[in-house]
Amino acid sequence: MNYIYANGGPDTTRNSLMEKHNVNLKLIRQDDTSQMQNDLIACAKELHDGSSQCAAGANYVLIMGDGSGQFFAAVNPQLKKLDNGGGEYIGQVIGSTGYSRGEDKLMGPPEWKSDPQAAKGGLVSGVLRDGDWNIAMKWAADNQIKNNPDEKTYDPEALNWVNAPDYIKAAEIYNANTCEDRKVVHDGRLTGETKNVCVNGVVTWTPGDVNVAHGRGGLVSIVSSKQYRSQMPDVIIGIKKFNQDHRNEVQGMLAASFEAADQLKAFPEVLRRAAAISAKVYNEQNGDYWLKYYRGTREQDKAGNMVELGGSAVNNLNDNLLLFGLQPGTNNNFRSTYTVFGNIATQQYPDLFKDANKIPDVKEILDTSYVLGASSMLSQSGAEADVASFSSSGDTGTVVSKRDWSIEFDTGKASFTAVGERKMYEIKDDLAIAGALFVTLNGHTDNTGTREGNMDLAERRAQAVRDWLQRKAPANFPDSRFRIHAYGDSKPLASNATAEGRARNRRVEIILSGKE
Repeated sequence: MNYIYANGGPDTTRNSLMEKHNVNLKLIRQDDTSQMQNDLIACAKELHDGSSQCAAGANYVLIMGDGSGQFFAAVNPQLKKLDNGGGEYIGQVIGSTGYSRGEDKLMGPPEWKSDPQAAKGGLVSGVLRDGDWNIAMKWAADNQIKNNPDEKTYDPEALNWVNAPDYIKAAEIYNANTCEDRKVVHDGRLTGETKNVCVNGVVTWTPGDVNVAHGRGGLVSIVSSKQYRSQMPDVIIGIKKFNQDHRNEVQGMLAASFEAADQLKAFPEVLRRAAAISAKVYNEQNGDYWLKYYRGTREQDKAGNMVELGGSAVNNLNDNLLLFGLQPGTNNNFRSTYTVFGNIATQQYPDLFKDANKIPDVKEILDTSYVLGASSMLSQSGAEADVASFSSSGDTGTVVSKRDWSIEFDTGKASFTAVGERKMYEIKDDLAIAGALFVTLNGHTDNTGTREGNMDLAERRAQAVRDWLQRKAPANFPDSRFRIHAYGDSKPLASNATAEGRARNRRVEIILSGKE
């Protein structure tokens, strides 16, 4: 919303913040990711042919950061062809306009929320390998639920999918009570059975979630970018050559958006005005509608369920510094979300993301120099970054996920082996993404040693996990975010009679929870 307000409308208006910074923008709503890629390619071709500006396509696109790896895997190989692989025309992330803070979500039957294992066998409509799909992938992985990547079969022990062309169509597929005959699989192998299954879940974002609630109802928000608050920064992607050739203009564009974000955070009347402008840019609904769902709300759906809808935030300079790990003691949350969800996409669809179309390293597609350059154009640093707050005592809220992590420690000690250290980096990224959730660390051991010794060791190992995270990114992992419990050898997952069983029992269970 800050770009919309800074521009004053679909085209840059007089006395707007964009005009103040000598920037002229035309804003166009585009929901089709493929078209966004085509628009960048069209612009890059004109630059390659000698133009300094782009009459065709788009100089920039705004997408959610967790899906940017898949986006770059598709578009950058095409852009590299313009200079025979030189990389001068590739797309790069230069900053962030805001966050989805609730509007992107997995919607499912209420029982999925109370018991995540009830989602096994669910059939969910959504845009595969996109941001909303990522939310479901993380939630499923954190609850140890398998995913069936084949949209033509049905696995009763996994999440199953109906692929939609966009997030609005995903909602329509559910509202139409879509059912399909599918061949049944078990662990990826056909069983010989066929089953008629109906869509009972959706991954979408506003206004798709509103359309589900008003159109058919029956679904609630299972998990969203409200809980996974660092997963979905709205990132700005532009052509590397254009950015370099127009550095002052690009930094001015960012500076204008940062100023707009500060005003939107501080003044309700500015936010209301921006919502009215949003209706014009999106060519849908009115200002009251966009204001309501920007703020986020709870309302009754058509089936009588109370459901959370909407929820967004704007990013100023300090939010960008926090997001990209440019402040001391902060994790690079963009790198975390880019890496985690890029790996998930590659694991689920290895044939799509390989060779020339593999997801590029984050260092290739991220240039934070424009954010730092924009900071020098601002007369003041602006409002403090928006961070989650945690209470060091009391209830930690509804459990979102439980996951056992097998972290390798030195024998009889609370220090990590080299393998365990690598696992900790994976855990750090996972927990950084779920930035609004409390972290409960439950330490477990095998039955080697005394009961008292095992309790002590379990506690020290859980504390070691917390301490490691705090050393790496203290701003992201304050003491108040953690709860630590030790169970020693009292809750084995397997028999301690075998080496394999004892290895399974030496673990740290991580529970993520948060208040509605």
